[in-house]
Amino acid sequence: MGKVFVSMSMSLDGFIAPLERADDPNGEQWMKQWSKLQNWVFHQRFFRENLKLGDGGATGRDNQILEETFHRTGASILGKRMFDAGEHQWPEEAPFHTPVFVLTHEVREPWERPGGTTFYFVNDGIASALDQARQVVGERDIRIAGGANVVQQYLAAGLIDEIHIALSPVLLGEGIRLFEGIDLPDQPLSLVEVANSPLVTHLRYAVTPQ
Repeated sequence: MGKVFVSMSMSLDGFIAPLERADDPNGEQWMKQWSKLQNWVFHQRFFRENLKLGDGGATGRDNQILEETFHRTGASILGKRMFDAGEHQWPEEAPFHTPVFVLTHEVREPWERPGGTTFYFVNDGIASALDQARQVVGERDIRIAGGANVVQQYLAAGLIDEIHIALSPVLLGEGIRLFEGIDLPDQPLSLVEVANSPLVTHLRYAVTPQ
């Protein structure tokens, strides 16, 4: 059976996304901060190729990690809020190219996109979504793609095997914390890998339930 893993960018002060603000109704400030957080991704060749943005891009360890993450993922699980944002921003050929299971109260038929991505809408909780993902991944892994609340639910349930944090040299000051309210005394983290570049530091941990 493959692993269940998380892979996210995080600011140096611990945030994985900016806050939405009433004084930023068009989301311009939000997007500016989010772009700083994800800046390391935008420079990579694999990112450009996957989203069909043209040639060019870096080919070092950062790029390799993006590519490895993509190829190890046989299915993704994400929350409705993340899906709603992506539905309006992803290109027609959504960047997953695998089944994606969306945790939601909305009843909706599967939504198939060009390029191999099909979104399935799961109404009966995180365990059901994980079971459905395991039925389709084969020997590949399952990525808990977010947002923070979804990751926290899987962590609290002891269902995550590995956490990869791409630590960006950015201070957001406020935002959404990945580990807000998390208390996992029975699931210690073991450092597996550290890799760094001028753009980001990658920290990979194994989660080992006692």
